[in-house]
Amino acid sequence: MSSLGRAVGVLRAGTQVLKRGPQKMLTRKAGGGAHIEAQYRQYPQITKNQKFQAELLSSAMWFWILWHCWHDPDAVLGHFPWPDASAWTDEELGIPADDDE
Repeated sequence: MSSLGRAVGVLRAGTQVLKRGPQKMLTRKAGGGAHIEAQYRQYPQITKNQKFQAELLSSAMWFWILWHCWHDPDAVLGHFPWPDASAWTDEELGIPADDDE
């Protein structure tokens, strides 16, 4: 019964689409041309609001990075303990024996 109900729903939606006919495409226009005029070999002119948003976003990014470096250093340094190099033998380090000449 539920599959019949779904089929009826699909047919009802299809008939509503066909009743509407062709839709008119609307175009959105910003109006007034370019918001910031491009200048050849010059830095773009940035508004105070854009500068504030950039500084706010970069501050949030650095806070996120430093917070996680402080509270979860394993994510940066690795999850395993550093090996004790003093426990390695000369053979493991690739150092030849003293009596070999």
